[in-house]
Amino acid sequence: MVYKIRIILDAKEDIFRDIEIDASDSLEAFHNAITQSFGFLGNEMASFYTCDQEWNQDEEIALFDMSENGSDIRLMNESFLEDVLTLKNPKLIYVYDFMNMWTFFIELADMIENEPGVSYPNLLFSFGELPETPPEKNFKAEPVDGYDEDSLGNYDNLDFDENWN
Repeated sequence: MVYKIRIILDAKEDIFRDIEIDASDSLEAFHNAITQSFGFLGNEMASFYTCDQEWNQDEEIALFDMSENGSDIRLMNESFLEDVLTLKNPKLIYVYDFMNMWTFFIELADMIENEPGVSYPNLLFSFGELPETPPEKNFKAEPVDGYDEDSLGNYDNLDFDENWN
């Protein structure tokens, strides 16, 4: 089975790629296809995130396990497209380069049979040019009861010596 997938950059402009990839490929192979189709070097950290229909982020599937003593985090090389991207759950979020937060919305568009003589992954369509810098994000925290934002900047009562070093 081959998946036809649209990968959309989270930006004001329309910038997307349509890719065909074998459903049995790992998420690491999909990560490589995405980075190549958008012109990234592919040498930065990245993660996929499962999500609901409204794009609310859920479970992380990372390129590498960065914890010191191993964790239960799912890894791309051990996870397969057909297990995380289905007709019931047709969406994923992909973040490339955590310093710059290139964020993409991924959606399963179609499922077809493998065509003899076609190698996968296959870039079907490319629209828009990747900007020089990632689109700016407007992160907004939800209010917390009892939180006083004005108290964060006041260090007068902490009794620090200005010449402590």
